[in-house]
Amino acid sequence: MSFIIRLTELLKTDPRFTDEVGDLLVSAVRDCAWRIDHALVRLLLSDEAVKDKFFDEIDGYWVFNTNTFIEYISQKDFLDNSYTRFRNKIGLTIGDEYISERGEVALAFPYKDCVLEGGQTKEEEKRKELFFNEVLAEDEINQLFSPKVLTNFKRYTVEGEQTVTDFKRDENGVIRENLIIKGNNLLALHILKEQFRGQIKLIYIDPPFNTSGAANTFSYNNNFNHSSWLTFMKNRVEIAYELLTSDGLLIIAIDHSELFYLGLLVDEIFKRENRIGIVAVETNPRGRSDSKFLATSSEYFLLYAKDEKLASINPLPLSKDQEKVFKYEDKISKYRLLPFQRSGSNSTPLERPNLFYPIFYDKHSGYIGLDELQGSVSIEPIDAKGNKRVWRQGKESFLNNVKRGDIIIKERRDSFHVFLKDRIKEGRKPKTIWVNPSYDASSHGTMLLQEYFGENVFSYPKSINLVIDILRIATNKNDIILDFFAGSGTTAHATLELNNEDKGDRKFILCEQMSYVNNVTVKRVKKVIDELYYSDFVYFELEKYNKVFIYKIQNCQHFEGLIEIWRDITESSFLKWYVNPEAPEDAIQDFIAIGEEDNGLEKQKKLLIELLDKNQLYVNLSEIDDAQFNVSEEDKALNRAFYGEV
Repeated sequence: MSFIIRLTELLKTDPRFTDEVGDLLVSAVRDCAWRIDHALVRLLLSDEAVKDKFFDEIDGYWVFNTNTFIEYISQKDFLDNSYTRFRNKIGLTIGDEYISERGEVALAFPYKDCVLEGGQTKEEEKRKELFFNEVLAEDEINQLFSPKVLTNFKRYTVEGEQTVTDFKRDENGVIRENLIIKGNNLLALHILKEQFRGQIKLIYIDPPFNTSGAANTFSYNNNFNHSSWLTFMKNRVEIAYELLTSDGLLIIAIDHSELFYLGLLVDEIFKRENRIGIVAVETNPRGRSDSKFLATSSEYFLLYAKDEKLASINPLPLSKDQEKVFKYEDKISKYRLLPFQRSGSNSTPLERPNLFYPIFYDKHSGYIGLDELQGSVSIEPIDAKGNKRVWRQGKESFLNNVKRGDIIIKERRDSFHVFLKDRIKEGRKPKTIWVNPSYDASSHGTMLLQEYFGENVFSYPKSINLVIDILRIATNKNDIILDFFAGSGTTAHATLELNNEDKGDRKFILCEQMSYVNNVTVKRVKKVIDELYYSDFVYFELEKYNKVFIYKIQNCQHFEGLIEIWRDITESSFLKWYVNPEAPEDAIQDFIAIGEEDNGLEKQKKLLIELLDKNQLYVNLSEIDDAQFNVSEEDKALNRAFYGEV
């Protein structure tokens, strides 16, 4: 029974809410809801599913979410009209109120109130993307986001591939493994939600840029338009927010095409005050020659904190130039020596009398201070021409620096010179513009992969050095890092390299649905582990169901084979609700006739794929014991180990 039917039948048990023929009077229900009618509240609390939907538990008390309930029953009463409103009423909104009602501005676009599965993996398939309205298709979305059966578990170590028997967990029960997950990343995020809600310190993603032309990186579907891309990103960023720790960070790489729109979209989800930076990074020093106007040489990344009051950013290591300048080091930090005497025309005792005073120094005892001791020499700020100058600091600050050991006096040619240690304690504060030859995506991304694989296996990988520096500023040694657009695996590679450098134990989680995950992503991470000779990772996939039939259809080379697949589909798979599960002979003949048309085999494939319910691409965890899915006992045990009590 769907939720809307369940709710309707429950409400009909109250005679106040039905007319003479037994139909539901939504207006009567709405009126009681506004008044928080006690009988209505008791009725809704009597059903667990309804209670979970419309009530929040606070300190053991159930609080009625009145607005959510009223909005739900109002929109569900007129499905066609409501759907038309959701599809076609476009405007500037905040929440469900238009700008005329609120006087504020937010990003609005078609399908904003929808979920986009975004599951396409072959550009040539070009299937129509699936949009599920968040209110009208709630049952379908719940099914889509429910936990999925996991399969094909493998553990890769420096000793080679091993059988997975369990998952390592920390003292709080959180899984502490490097993970690579193959499957639709939206569904994978909802799987991770079961175990990693509030546990991820950094989510770094390099999503498809939705850029036209040769630089397009949206491998999922090259025909995604602006609104579809925004919906695609919105669905994923919303769940990303739930996964972050309270002091966690989201960093998104993006180019100019969607920069402004993505920023406004994430502003809505994370709140504008939690946008802590926009960084421009030079990734192509030569500039793209195919650019129509300006030679594109940079990209951006957006930095968001889950809570900017709790978040922090680490410094970057000193640059080579800084290393040359800050060449001294003591037990506290690296430092350079600055003359304690000020220079410049406005640095005279007349202008700054408080900065002109004698400093006394005894080279035998090492005394430095303001008191004249026997045998000490007096040092005043006088330049080489005999002009009086002033010191950098007043007397109190000077004495504090003496106590810290930050004042040094050197003797040169029978004269004494005072220096101040200018310390750089932790490194350099990250700037909003990153320029470094090591960030070149060609030299340190594409060419690096060519060295690993002997050929060009991936388009537009990020520089390993850029991602390492992103991890430096955003993570500490024991944090968990998530990248759900894993691509060639640069994030995992960077995590392992940084751990090797600072003896950290960061863990990475990668999600990737594209077919190259095994031949590129997994192989790359294996090679890094072999090179560094430490660490391991667990690989697994979302258990396919209808996906299996899609692969069979795509790989079939003759219509006779497609006929057999069709018969198999009608017996073994989930078809769309309006499709007749039988395959009568006249339908077979029509199907054969399609194959005789131009490009007939491809048309037949497209037709068969269209019959499949794309919401059943993967097996739900609730169906793990269903014999038709043929889940092995080993996989059942590992699913229990991963999900725990879920």
